Amino acid sequence: CIKDHSLLTTRGGLCWVLGRYISNALAVMSVDLGSESMKIAIVKPGVPMEIVLNKESQRKTPVTVALKENERLFGDSAMGMSIKNPKIALRYFQDLLGKHIDNPQVTLYRWRFPQHELVKDERRQTVIFKLSHEMQYSPEEILAMVLNYSRGLAEEFAEQPVKDAVITVPVYFNQAERRAVLHAAQMADLKVLQLINDNTAVALNYGVFRRKDINATVQNIMFYDMGAGNTVCTIVTYQTVKTKDSGTQPQLQIRGVGFDRTLGGLEMEYRLRDYLVKLFNKQQPSKDVRQNLRAMAKLLKEANRLKTILSANADHVAQIEGLLDDVDFKAKVSRQEFEDLCSDLFQRVPGPVLQALSSAEMNLDEIDQVILVGGATRVPKVQEVLLKAVDKDELGKNINADEAAAMGAVYQAAALSKAFKVKPFIVRDAAIFPIQVEFTREVEEEDKSKSLKHNKRILFQRMAPYPQRKVITFNRYTDDFEFCVNYGDLAFLSQDDLQAFGSLNLTTVKLRGVGDSFRKHLDYESKGIKAHFNMDESGVLSLDRVESVFETVVEDKPEEESTLTSKYTVLLPKYIWVARNCYRNIGFLKSTLSGSCVPLFKIFVASVMVLQIDLFIYPGVASLTQDPKEKEESGKEEEMSKSRGDSTDTKMEEKKPKVPKKQKLVDEISVELDVRDVLDLLEEELKSSVKKLQDLTVRDLEKQEREKSANSLEAFIFETQDKLYQEEYQFVSTEEQREEISRKLSEASNWMEEEGYRATTKELKEKLSELKKLCRSLFFRVEERRKWPDRLNALENLLNHSTIFLKGARMIPEADQIFTEVELSTLEKAISETVTWKNETLAEQNKLPPTEKPTLLSKDIELKIAALDREVQYLLNKAKFNATAPPDSEKVIPPKEEKGEGEAHSGQWLLASSEQHPHTYFDCSRVASGCP
Repeated sequence: CIKDHSLLTTRGGLCWVLGRYISNALAVMSVDLGSESMKIAIVKPGVPMEIVLNKESQRKTPVTVALKENERLFGDSAMGMSIKNPKIALRYFQDLLGKHIDNPQVTLYRWRFPQHELVKDERRQTVIFKLSHEMQYSPEEILAMVLNYSRGLAEEFAEQPVKDAVITVPVYFNQAERRAVLHAAQMADLKVLQLINDNTAVALNYGVFRRKDINATVQNIMFYDMGAGNTVCTIVTYQTVKTKDSGTQPQLQIRGVGFDRTLGGLEMEYRLRDYLVKLFNKQQPSKDVRQNLRAMAKLLKEANRLKTILSANADHVAQIEGLLDDVDFKAKVSRQEFEDLCSDLFQRVPGPVLQALSSAEMNLDEIDQVILVGGATRVPKVQEVLLKAVDKDELGKNINADEAAAMGAVYQAAALSKAFKVKPFIVRDAAIFPIQVEFTREVEEEDKSKSLKHNKRILFQRMAPYPQRKVITFNRYTDDFEFCVNYGDLAFLSQDDLQAFGSLNLTTVKLRGVGDSFRKHLDYESKGIKAHFNMDESGVLSLDRVESVFETVVEDKPEEESTLTSKYTVLLPKYIWVARNCYRNIGFLKSTLSGSCVPLFKIFVASVMVLQIDLFIYPGVASLTQDPKEKEESGKEEEMSKSRGDSTDTKMEEKKPKVPKKQKLVDEISVELDVRDVLDLLEEELKSSVKKLQDLTVRDLEKQEREKSANSLEAFIFETQDKLYQEEYQFVSTEEQREEISRKLSEASNWMEEEGYRATTKELKEKLSELKKLCRSLFFRVEERRKWPDRLNALENLLNHSTIFLKGARMIPEADQIFTEVELSTLEKAISETVTWKNETLAEQNKLPPTEKPTLLSKDIELKIAALDREVQYLLNKAKFNATAPPDSEKVIPPKEEKGEGEAHSGQWLLASSEQHPHTYFDCSRVASGCP
């Protein structure tokens, strides 16, 4: 992690580097936002890429939000609510991001989810979910709730804050849709490192785990991803390339992309649901299940289960208890019936493949392998049709179809984060929608009449790699003008896709101050109006700045050189040469000048810049610092240069005319942007949304805290009531005490039933604290009696071992005795005092009734054990030290006192050596305490 080794020369520099690294050592996350469910992955120090488990310990979480009047539910809880109350459960809302209310995608959403009321945002002409008069949320706000929930799961899993994230988006998301996702992340207070296309994330995950298989030979891999809501086919080229900074590294390049916005598992489920509706209505002619939203939600859930099971079985029985008016539903469905229902969908399976091949300008023979991604590719008919379309022997299934995008995105997050260093893997993504600049200018015809000409310039062509910066220059304008940034030729899209795409106009750019800039610089030559565009890592286009550029020729006037300047010019090359050779011969200079070369170099600089004195070179330095061969070569070069110097200079002057010096001037042009696709959120609107979501989060946290307090109170009441009938609690309490506790518990239980539902968190906590205080002495007596056996047994064993050790130590002959009388007496006294304390305390405790506070406390026993063990361990350590002590012939060397060191060696073991280098140890800590 530490790259600049010069920072390691001082402790301050090292601390700065480590402090900077530790401060950035935070976890990063990725969120794979699928249509139906999301997968979250994290990277944190010590934990490489890992999928986050949700509260139900599942690896994927439904992208569903249930909004009740006083509560929000996410994930599986919200999915359960979508059956009980479909109106408040919002799903598949990503299809509404960046869409005007008249978009065909909005119409399709209304057909799929008729229970939701969608109203128009009057300023932006976008969609708003209206759950009630007070509860109205935009799709960006709903997505922000999901992102905030995903961050909560990641932080709980990582056990540390998570701020940075990489979010996956469908590759067909246009500029408005990508900006909408960024707005949602901003509302959730997430720092988006990058919006990565989900197909690119899959390709990155595939390449990262197959680095060794990637070489200079081009490998073309096709990824076919059919999820719940859409289908994307991507052609990716893998190969190694040479880079300036990192040498040869693997690279993936997106070559071709094809997609179908509405082809996915959800559409198959709706076909199955409608089939089940017909079967039920046929079984119950008097009832129409379509009129009941809950029944329709149950049928959609059953269709999802049926689709999954029919992927592995030839037939299955669909059954729902109490589908409508307590009437059960049961019907057998075969795989063939399912395939017949979706026959037109299966015919659309090859479409994205053909689009991808067309955009990549490749044929199927150039594709090395086709790999399946996404849950809907598990449908057997999809695999059958796809295999026939790509004309391969088999389809690759060697990648995790559900988690590949999340894992690839989190690898990219680690690569973009400053806290981690990963192996480089170059990613060259592609913009699938071309973007161009359009403007109109006045031109003069042959008959000298003037007309307007409409011009188009391609800014980013189809499949152009990004991130990338582009500059468009306008050369014919001398006054304020405007131009438009629009999408280019989208003829490759179908009519349905083109209608769902939205506005083809992105932005109208109005430039102000162009005329003023020209009038201010009449003497300058105009080099045009330059507009600087940037498509960042997220595929979002922005206009960085617009500049008016001018140039003029400046006369090169010779300046009179001062004495200092001329002498500096003459002497500086000599000084630099001497300094360089000084460093080359540092060993000689140290021995000759009795010092380092650095002071000498300072003298050189000072003599040039300040004193203006000539350089005194120590005799012999110049000759010694130049190699004999270098001297010969330099001598020859000097002679040759003298002989042909004059003629060469004359010829050079004749051949090379003097180039005039040009001065460049840049004026910033003010820009006014008029967004033409979907208006961005105003600052006030964004702040209002942030506050709205923060209030909901605070409300949810308060509700969770209240529920936690209520559950704790209820659990304490029930557990304590049960304990009052247990033998060990009855033994240490009187009948009156138990009756008092039982009465208080009953009162609290009744209060919970009658008033607890409207009690505040504070009241619940106070009630619990009051009950715990009442039962504290009872619980303390029980807990002490539980600890006594183990603690007393440990103390008894230590006393026995200490006594045996003391007897053995006193039996050592005086000549071999290693312990002093003071040490042995100290241990004997500790044993005696401990035995006396134990006997007296036990006797006193036996006199007390069990219902009284005990005098024998477990913490006192632990203190006695620690004190006695400390004395024994001291003697044992001394015995071990003497057992490994060196012979008497070796010397014990005390620590050498140094000025200013003080007691720096206190408590340390010093190591000394005799002539034969044996090791001798000296314990300084014993000297200070007076011990031998």
